[in-house]
Amino acid sequence: MSKGAYYTKEYPNLFAELGISHKQIEKKITETFNTMFFDPKERIYFEMGEDMGYMLDTGNNDARTEGMSYGMMMAVQVDRKDIFDRLWLFSKTYMYQKEGKHQGYFAWSVTTEGKKNSEGPAPDGEEYFAMALFFASSRWGDGLPPFDYSVQARDILRHCIHQSELAEGGEPMWDASNHYIKFVPETPFSDPSYHLPHFYELFALLSDEQDRTFWQEAAEASRKYLRISCDKNTGMAPEYAEFDGTPKKLFRDWQFYSDAYRVAMNIGLDAAWFNKDESLWKIVDNLQAFFSENTALGEYKAYTIKGEPFDEPAMHPVAIIATNAAGSLAATGKYRLQWVRDFWELPLRQGERRYYDNCLYFFCLLMLAGEYKIYM
Repeated sequence: MSKGAYYTKEYPNLFAELGISHKQIEKKITETFNTMFFDPKERIYFEMGEDMGYMLDTGNNDARTEGMSYGMMMAVQVDRKDIFDRLWLFSKTYMYQKEGKHQGYFAWSVTTEGKKNSEGPAPDGEEYFAMALFFASSRWGDGLPPFDYSVQARDILRHCIHQSELAEGGEPMWDASNHYIKFVPETPFSDPSYHLPHFYELFALLSDEQDRTFWQEAAEASRKYLRISCDKNTGMAPEYAEFDGTPKKLFRDWQFYSDAYRVAMNIGLDAAWFNKDESLWKIVDNLQAFFSENTALGEYKAYTIKGEPFDEPAMHPVAIIATNAAGSLAATGKYRLQWVRDFWELPLRQGERRYYDNCLYFFCLLMLAGEYKIYM
């Protein structure tokens, strides 16, 4: 089994495997970023005052830690410190919790004026904040607070696993007994799409020294969790799952839905960066085969993880195509390059629901181009 880019410094470029030139790839990345951040009609990034900005969830008209941390990761990947700092300052000013049981966490949703819609955090925001901040520290160096990026990142991770010691009544975001990330700190179940073993491998090198063993164990545990939560035949993961991997009914009857699409993308990036678990490749092979053999491109539904469709269209069909394509970084099946080709030909989503689809679209574009890089 070949080693990942963390070891080799060589990032796989699947577009190049299709014969697409470096110039074409570079142009598409630039145009996609400019549309999402600056196009008057299609952008999801908005500036506030002289030094802040936010990523708008266009379907819900709010700013979320998911989107804010995604925007920061995008900005650090394309070397836009100005945008990164605006997003981070907004997050620290309006989302950061300074007291109470959530002290040290970030409120998962605020209005575009910065008023908290909820006090509680969403752990996928914290893990992306921390990784983006570590990368920023490496690319640009630490500045004065709150732009002392690595200090901020380590503080976030400290709270993620030691919250019960740091805030009265607080709950950690990771379960201490199994090393699984929780859906929210107070819940004894998970969200498979939150599991980012490739991030935890790096946290094991960059976090507080006493916590590094925990993060290494979390990386191994998350790969195991993906194996037990994804269906053996379809490769589908549920949006929410118990710690034993069985689907958890929370907000709706269907299981393979919006959050769950990210699992294929995450497996792909883990393979590109570390490639430590080839048993995960089969998950993507099965997922790609299910969609290629049972549905027309883009005509997707909500499903059980067994692939049984509901009479409910997928809210984010562009995201399904993008993430299944990014899964090709791990896939070995016969549909591997067809998904990459279909994604290359796919335009950004337009309209009210463009936020989630296009965030995943841009990440997948970077991954497949070999341009989603580790900065250490």
